[in-house]
Order: sequence, then structure tokens, then C-alpha cells
Amino acid sequence: MEREGAVVAGHICLDIIPHLPPLDLYNSLKPGALIEIGAAVLSTGGPVSNTGRNLHTLGVKTRLMGKVGDDAFGHIILDLIRAQDPGLTQGMIVVPGEVSSYSLVISPQGMDRAFLHCAGANHTFSADDVDYDILRQARLFHFGYPPVMERMYANDGEQLEQLFRRAKDTGVITSLDMSMPDPHGPSGRVNWQKVLARTLPYVDVFLPSLDELLALLRREPPAPPAPADAIVSQVAGDMLALGAGIVVLKLGKRGLYLRIGERGVPDLPDPGWRNRELWAPCFVPEPLVGTTGAGDATIAGFLAGMLRGQTVEAALTSAVAVGACNVEAADALSGVRPWDETQARIAAGWARQPLSIDAPGWAWHQGYALWAGPHDAVLLPA
Repeated sequence: MEREGAVVAGHICLDIIPHLPPLDLYNSLKPGALIEIGAAVLSTGGPVSNTGRNLHTLGVKTRLMGKVGDDAFGHIILDLIRAQDPGLTQGMIVVPGEVSSYSLVISPQGMDRAFLHCAGANHTFSADDVDYDILRQARLFHFGYPPVMERMYANDGEQLEQLFRRAKDTGVITSLDMSMPDPHGPSGRVNWQKVLARTLPYVDVFLPSLDELLALLRREPPAPPAPADAIVSQVAGDMLALGAGIVVLKLGKRGLYLRIGERGVPDLPDPGWRNRELWAPCFVPEPLVGTTGAGDATIAGFLAGMLRGQTVEAALTSAVAVGACNVEAADALSGVRPWDETQARIAAGWARQPLSIDAPGWAWHQGYALWAGPHDAVLLPA
């Protein structure tokens, strides 16, 4: 039987997103203050939703594996998923007596968002909660947000390593996304360098944001006058050395960075998926409404391009295109368009954000609208 589609597992929650006027978060949210706001959008959040459901929108056959409680928020989460496709809930686990995860998303107009988050049932998710028989039918397994899943980071990531080792044994392509650890909570005290060292040998595609990765590694960006952009290649190289096949770093408004070593991903025989270093600028959203789930949607675009057999250059372009569609809506899902519509928008000459890179050895390639770095073996400096 030929493998097809993706399984997306890990963290899932209910996002409660109130419509906020422009405001100064730090000065407005004071004890005793009352701020009039608009209606709230209810949406599923977390990578099971934001990457999984967006992969489904992009035409990839997708199965979801997450855990919710048998409570009001859990029922809302499942109802929202069923409204898109009833089949998407078949792999979901409902646990009586546990609390479903939720986030209050504080996303004022024109600003990046902040979260008040309850991890709930995600904390008890373990390697045994994945159906590995289903993975044997899929081409890709994507897992997300271990820093907000207690069993995944306990004992130096024992369960996370076990999960990826067992997934890799099924022959599937494996993919891992991260989230910010709580610097004041248990996840902030974890030795994430050790967790990654034991897990990344089983990870084909590693897709954290640069901010998340620096926080996990307890590293600071270089102080001026050293170019901050130089650290991107450095930390990506460190993750390749730990065993990852492909490293993709989400950089917010500065786009998406990719580095691939000699290993690459065995299931991608195209030599263009070896020894690469590329940086894609963002597309211009029309307009920018909210950034909730932008990173997860960008990952969905990249993974969809990879599964559809696109070149590295095209998959990166698809990734930032889906990310830009995402921020045109307040929630993490409704802005994303079907695959053909997204590709047509790219082909029509969709404008890109300007991007310059302050690091040696980078060259701009107009034909691809990408920067190629000093470790790229294909797009040599023009």
C-alpha cells in the first residue's frame, strides 16, 4: 500500500480571541482598569489544529491526534473540527475528568499577540497516545509544542525521544515544532539541549522559531555591532549536528530560514534537498489582521509543498505564502486558502516584503525571490 498524507499530533487547545482596539498592552492592563472590547472569535489552536487543519485545507489527507477533556471546552474543540470535516476527529482522545486546554489570545491591532494559556489535558499526552499503525499508512508525522506538554519534557524528554523513535521505526518522515517554554515554570528549568540531543536523531524536519530555539538553549542574540543575522546559520548548524535532517527557523516578519545538511531526508531523493541554505522574505498581507497561528500555518505550507514534490525553493515560497494568508484573518485558520488558489496568488506576482541580511556570504536570487547563504550548494552567489 502506497503511503499518503500526514498525521499531526501533540498540543491542541481552544483559542478565545477578543477583538481589541489599538492599545498599549503594558500601560492599559492595570489593576482595576476596564477596557471595552468587541466580540470574541472561538477557534481551535495549537499545532494539531493550526498545522493539521491547514494541511487539510491545502489538500493534504490529514489525521489529527490530540487529547481533550470531556468538558465544555473539549466539546467546542471537537465541534469546531467536525464543522470542517467530521473525519478529522477520529484520532482525537477524550479523557473524562481532565481539563481541556485553552488560550486567551491578546492580539491588539497592529501588534504581535500574547497568550494566557492553560495546557490542560496536553500535559498528560504520552508516546502511547499515538496510533503507530496509522503512521505506517502516512507519509509524514508532525508533532508540536512539547514545551507545553509536561510528560513530553519530563525526565529530560524521555517520552519525546520514545515517541519519535517509535514514529521513525514506522518509516514515516518525522517533523517537530516547538513553542516557548515558561521561564518561570517547570519547562523553563528543563535542559532542552539534552532533550534535543536525544530526540533530533529521529527528526527529519525541525521547525522551531528562532526566538523559541534561543530561549530553549538559553542563548542571547549577538550584541551590536556583531550582526544578529549570523546567529541564524550558527544555531541551525548546531541542530544539524545534533541529528536533524532539515532545520527551518521561523523569523516572524523577517521571513523563513532553511538549512539542510548532507543527511537531508532519505525519502526526498531530489539532490536539491541536500546541502542547502536559503532565506525567504514574507509576502505582503492584504491587510494584516492578526498573527495568531502564523508560524503553524507557515509550517503547513512548507510540509504541503514538500509532500507535493515541490523543489526546496518552491516549498519555502509556499510556506511564506500560506503564512501571509493566515495573518489576513484574526484566527489561525480562516485566512488560509486552498492550495491551487494560494499558488495562483503567488504566480500573479504577489508582492514581497523587503529583506536585507546582515551576514557575510549571502546572495539575492531574483528568479526565486530568495536569499542563498554560504552553505548553499545549488544557488551559488550570482
